[in-house]
Amino acid sequence: MTAPLIYLIAGEPSGDILGARLMSALKQATGGQVRFAGVGGDRMIAEGLDSLFPMEELTLFGLAELLPKLPNLIRRIGQTAGDILARRPDAVVTIDAPDFCFRVLKKVRRADPAIKLIHYVAPTVWAWRPGRAQKIARFLDHLLVLLPFEPPYFEAVGLPATFVGHSIVEAGVEQGDGAAFRARHGIADDIPLLCVLPGSRRSEIKVLLPDFAATLSILKERHPGLRVVVPTLGKVAAPVRAATATWPVPTIVVEGDTEKYDAMAASTAALAASGTVALELALARLPSVIAYRIHPLTYRLYRRLIRVKYANLVNIMLDRMLVLERLQDECTPPKLADAVSILLTNPDARREQIEGVAQVAQWLGQGGEQTPSQRAAQAVLKVARG
Repeated sequence: MTAPLIYLIAGEPSGDILGARLMSALKQATGGQVRFAGVGGDRMIAEGLDSLFPMEELTLFGLAELLPKLPNLIRRIGQTAGDILARRPDAVVTIDAPDFCFRVLKKVRRADPAIKLIHYVAPTVWAWRPGRAQKIARFLDHLLVLLPFEPPYFEAVGLPATFVGHSIVEAGVEQGDGAAFRARHGIADDIPLLCVLPGSRRSEIKVLLPDFAATLSILKERHPGLRVVVPTLGKVAAPVRAATATWPVPTIVVEGDTEKYDAMAASTAALAASGTVALELALARLPSVIAYRIHPLTYRLYRRLIRVKYANLVNIMLDRMLVLERLQDECTPPKLADAVSILLTNPDARREQIEGVAQVAQWLGQGGEQTPSQRAAQAVLKVARG
C-alpha cells in the first residue's frame, strides 16, 4: 500500500511550528510511512517538506502591508492549488493563514471535490465575523481546533471539528533553566532582567522596536542596573540585532528555543508583541505586558468587527484582564514603561499573573495522555482514510 500523501500549507512562523509538530506526529503514528508536500518554513523543511516556494512570501498582516504584494500572492494561490490538483494528496491540511489558505482550498474544492480538505486552527468566529463558520463549512471537510469551547460554533453549521489542544504545550516552555542563563551571561541574581519579544514579522518589529527602545529609556531611569534579553528568530534576527545595538540598556540577543525558554525562566518580567508568544509567556509563568500597534487604516477596519474585549488569548479565555495589554493608542513608551514598572517592582502583581494562568494551561492541553499534535495526527489520518 502506498504511503499516504499529506499536503500541508503554513503561512507564518507559528504555523510552521504547528506544521512541523504535526508532521512529526504523523510519522510517529504511521511508523514513518507518510509522504509530505506543500508550503512551509524552516521547521517543516527540517521534518522533510520540500516547500513549493518560500513561506516568507505569505507572512503579511493587514491591508496596508498586503496591497503591494497582492499580485504575487494571487500567483502563489493559483500555483499552490494547481500543485495540489496535480498531486491529488490523500488530504490537504492548511494551518492558520486563512486569507491565503481558504482561497487555495476553494479552488481545489471546485476543481476536485474528492480531495479531503482540513484546516488547522479555527477562525476566531467567537471574536469577530461569526458568519465565517457557515462559509468555511461549504468547502472544508474537517476542522482542527485549539480551544475546548470552539467545536460547537462549527458543528452547528455542519462542519465536523476536533478539539486537539494547543501544541505550544509540547515545546517545553516551562522547562527553561533561568539560573544557567544568568550564569552564562554574567547576570547576578539580584539584577532585574526584562525579556523583550518584538514579534516574528518584519512589519511588527518595524513598528514596535522604536517604541520599545523609547520605553527602555524611561525604564533605565527608574530601574538602575536593568538588563534586557531579546529572543528572536533567524528571519528577523539581523534587523533586531541592528536595532538593539543602540538600545539604552545592556541588551543580549539570543536565538533558538533553548535560549528563549532559559531567558524566560531567568527574567523578572516581559514586554512582548501580541501573538502566540503571549501563550509561551503564560506557560513559562513569566508576568508580561502585551503590546501591539498596526497601521491605522487596518485598525479602523478591524475595530468595527471585533467582538471580544481583549487581544491576548489568556485574557480572552479568562474573560478578564490578567495580562496587561497596551494596544494601538495605548501602545506608547510612557504607558508601556508604567505597565512594565508594575511588574518589576510589585511581587503581588507578578504572583497574580503566575497563579492565574494555571487554568489556561490546562485548557490548552497541558498534561494530557496524548499531545495536541498526536491528537491532530490521528484526526488527519482518520479523515484521509475515511
